[in-house]
Amino acid sequence: MAQKVVTFGEIMMRLNTPGYLRLVQAGQLEVSYAGGEPNVAASLANFGLPAYFVTKVPDNLVGQAAINHLRRYGVNTDYVVRGGERLGLYFVETGASQRPSKVIYDRKHSAISAARVEEFNWEEIFRDISWFHITGITPALSDQAAELSLEAVKRAKKAGATVSCDINYRKNLWSPEKANQVMSRMMSDVDMVIANEEDAEKVFGIKAEDSDVVGGKLDPEGYRSVARQISDRFGISRVAITLRESYSASDNGWSALFYDQGRYYQSRQYNIHIIDRVGGGDSFAGGLIYALLSGYDSQTAVDFAVAASCLKHTLPGDFNLVTLDEVKNLMAGDGSGRVQR
Repeated sequence: MAQKVVTFGEIMMRLNTPGYLRLVQAGQLEVSYAGGEPNVAASLANFGLPAYFVTKVPDNLVGQAAINHLRRYGVNTDYVVRGGERLGLYFVETGASQRPSKVIYDRKHSAISAARVEEFNWEEIFRDISWFHITGITPALSDQAAELSLEAVKRAKKAGATVSCDINYRKNLWSPEKANQVMSRMMSDVDMVIANEEDAEKVFGIKAEDSDVVGGKLDPEGYRSVARQISDRFGISRVAITLRESYSASDNGWSALFYDQGRYYQSRQYNIHIIDRVGGGDSFAGGLIYALLSGYDSQTAVDFAVAASCLKHTLPGDFNLVTLDEVKNLMAGDGSGRVQR
């Protein structure tokens, strides 16, 4: 039987400026749809797994457009609930060189933020499930969304799913104190934590030594300690940490550390010239889930996830639409970018 994966969270309308224009310059905006959990579902569907995205969207043409966008890329939307006030929005202007990219959220009172536990058919959603994925963004939307997220994770675990959570701390949505309170509760039902170089410090107060995120200096050894402390504190056997060295908005170093059952696995580092970094972490999560469900060993799994997310940075939009062969070729050392004929 194919491995059924369910992701749960919010999908939003993304409005980005063409090219590298600033919002104050743009005369028009480009529309797509995305969010932390639908981005992961799109990666998994693109790699050939049965990926389901569960959410609530308004019962209007905007909500339908978001659903259509997911279906276009093979994501199953059978469990999406209709209703609520609105679809959340976010605005993106892509940075370049020393000017950072900027994201502005407009997501208050979105349909999923006011959704109730009883609106979802959990028995059907979790039937024959293999893996469940959520991020720390969804519980940050509202107190109601936090309780809904905690209940969804608990039910997924009870149904026998492997549960992964990408911490994905967003300072514009909640405080470190509130994030710590909610996410610490969630960890009791989580099997694998995914975080970036800042999440552990902001949410759990676990800081990597000898690293300067703003200055672009990361010490992998410090993040070994971070991964082990997360594992020890919450009894979680797998912790993955993406390591982004930001030389500028246009060029980053990209790698990851995977702590699995007490052993550490360090990926290769890629130096990326960035087209669009939004969704880069989600493409890592999708790649890692795909690799583990496909039976890859731990080293190959983290190498696959980093290569997949490296390639995502070369695509506009949040979804990772690269092929398995492209990922495997990069893993094998073909990063020249030569024209393929």
